[in-house]
Amino acid sequence: MITAGLSTQAQERDLDNFRPLDKRGINIFESPKDSVSTFDGLQVRIGGASTIQFQSLRHENSGQVALSDLGTNFNLPTANLDLDVQLYHGVRMHLRTYLSSRHHPEPYVKDGYILIDRLDFINPGFMDHLMDKVTLKIGHMETNYGDAHFRRTDNAHSLQNPFVGNYIMDAFTTEVGAEVYYRDRGFLGMVGATNGKLNQSVSSPTTDGVSFVAKLGYDNYLADDFRFRLTGSLYHTSQVANSYLYSADRAGSRYYMVLEPEGASASANFTSGRYNPAFGNEITAVMINPFFKYGGLEFFGTFEYATGQRDTDPDSRSFTQLAGDLIYRFGADEKFYVAGRYNTISGEEAVTYRDIDINRVQIGAGWFMTKNILAKLEYVHQDYKGFGPTSIYNGGKFNGLMVEAAISF
Repeated sequence: MITAGLSTQAQERDLDNFRPLDKRGINIFESPKDSVSTFDGLQVRIGGASTIQFQSLRHENSGQVALSDLGTNFNLPTANLDLDVQLYHGVRMHLRTYLSSRHHPEPYVKDGYILIDRLDFINPGFMDHLMDKVTLKIGHMETNYGDAHFRRTDNAHSLQNPFVGNYIMDAFTTEVGAEVYYRDRGFLGMVGATNGKLNQSVSSPTTDGVSFVAKLGYDNYLADDFRFRLTGSLYHTSQVANSYLYSADRAGSRYYMVLEPEGASASANFTSGRYNPAFGNEITAVMINPFFKYGGLEFFGTFEYATGQRDTDPDSRSFTQLAGDLIYRFGADEKFYVAGRYNTISGEEAVTYRDIDINRVQIGAGWFMTKNILAKLEYVHQDYKGFGPTSIYNGGKFNGLMVEAAISF
């Protein structure tokens, strides 16, 4: 009984510098930085997420490649389990496990890392003046390239995404490495390095390389009700076996089986509606993200330019991605919202070097029934241009309605 009581009490309080998984975490990007510690012994926070969609989409192409049949029904429910542990003053661990995902029905660990905001484990008060502004992040982790990954759906954790689907080119990867943050009076700087691998191994050492990531930005209130943030990010690797920046999401997309071939399975063809430019061994990507919130009106933008090539390619290729989210939140505690997004990519296709374009429009609305429960409705339309006559995307498009129920705690 005493243990149960202590566990319940611990669950009622967030950990130090914790980014909430519920509605309170919306528009929080990096984990907060506060030098005040409430540590009074090891504390474990158990959290998680569960989500399900009702899908009513239709797709078509030129007819050269037969498409899978699409019905109207529920998609596979997905679930996450989160463990966050306050280990010491200013030291916290995070571990996320995908309990069920579109790609894998079995549980597997997405990432695990440690955040260090104070160095009291070396000596109480050690370098406090510096650590008031510095954070260290170390582990197998989601790299902090761009700001869009903070607003994306991460398997079952979709409550902080105002839309159902992520970007067409989904910049997201988990790699082993370290990042160092410096924050002062609204200014943010970050540098980091990883081993560039999604699946960790010691084989093929001749293709091992280092990936570098960096971010510079400003985030502050310019007036009482006007917040402005602008960041620029860089991801660069010159020699890895395979770059996963646009293909590392093993959970799967939200638009099940759109523009997939006849006879395909949802788990094997888990990236429906996305596009991977398949750069290969070398990649340099830059993302610029402006954000503002004035009252209930919110804008989040993305400009991304990426270039790269495989060792066997004669030339490098490039892609540009643009996206703009416009959201209006209203009602008591902004429990309702309406939203629109335009997302487009253009660039040179692998192998054929054809110039292709993909465009998407998303229009949606949401209702926070509680801070932990969100119901979403979205209309999506996506079309493909420039693909060759033998491509499944030739003359391709899909559109329709999605309804999603999301729980995070």
